[in-house]
Amino acid sequence: MNSTLTPGVVAVRVDTPRLAVNTLQLDGRTAGDPVVFVHGNVSSSVFWQPAMVLLPGQFRPVAVDLRGFGGTDALPVDASHGVRDYADDVAGVLDALDLADVHLVGWSLGGAVVLQMLLDAPDRYASVTLVNPVSPYGFGGTRGADGQLCDPSAAGSGGGAANPDFVARLASGDRGAEAATSPRQVLLSSYVKPPFVPADLDVYVESMLSTVVGDDNYPGDHVAVAAWPGVGPGRRGVLNTMAPTNLRLDGLAGIDPKPPIRWIRGSDDVIVSDTSLFDLANLGSIGAVPDWPGDDVAPPQPMLAQTRAVLERYSAAGGTTSEVVIDDTGHTPHVEKPAEFVAALVDGFAR
Repeated sequence: MNSTLTPGVVAVRVDTPRLAVNTLQLDGRTAGDPVVFVHGNVSSSVFWQPAMVLLPGQFRPVAVDLRGFGGTDALPVDASHGVRDYADDVAGVLDALDLADVHLVGWSLGGAVVLQMLLDAPDRYASVTLVNPVSPYGFGGTRGADGQLCDPSAAGSGGGAANPDFVARLASGDRGAEAATSPRQVLLSSYVKPPFVPADLDVYVESMLSTVVGDDNYPGDHVAVAAWPGVGPGRRGVLNTMAPTNLRLDGLAGIDPKPPIRWIRGSDDVIVSDTSLFDLANLGSIGAVPDWPGDDVAPPQPMLAQTRAVLERYSAAGGTTSEVVIDDTGHTPHVEKPAEFVAALVDGFAR
């Protein structure tokens, strides 16, 4: 993957007792306050490069590829315990590199991963930054700010919620721009806010195509359920780690100590949103998925409201939280506006 690297960024393979993990680091920067970056779904560590190279010299950035993405081993993902496979993998990298007082930064799916790490070992981290994070109650199948299940089956979440044509194009290595469901067009329409086009677009498309496709990885398995839209989460693979029956990260108020948490998000994100274009319930409400049963049965998931409610409880219990909205930006503020993103990130470290 070296052709995908920004000058000054090097790939370093880290062996842990769990698996071999690909990381990106800055060449020659082996000291400083560690900042560990965790990427989101259908991506890899290369999305962090614009932020890594702008990080001030007192910080040591380490961007990690999760299992089944980038250059990390493609081990199966056990989704029955949420994102714990990912969280334990990243913690193993910290052990192998002997990193302490770490600033954790998690984007999208990575936001759930770093929150799980915080819940597991709050005394290990200097701060946590969430970048357009998945809700603490997962993706799909819940209502209200407290993340109540719309149906006990968590219908509409998990591996069956992925667009099958996108999955097929990902598996086939589609690098084209003809179809709206191609990885390239999904990135241009949803990862970033149009009409923005990243300078390293081809690099990011290759990163998306590094995703291992299958029931054990992306998107995961699924089951048929009686409730609309007829699919529910399985127990294997990426999307099932975020099913609300497998993931619940709302216990932050009870941890001690309480490192500061900063939430940075793009104002125009269409992936993690109270009206997400990837939430089947919201798509049903606008007629894009047939036979939607209405708000009483399957309301759109209030993803932002759920994250905000959990952080407000953390603050009320004595923690420090802050929310930064980067205007005119989509799901990837670290790619779209890296200088503004890094300024907000570093400011959060000091709080």
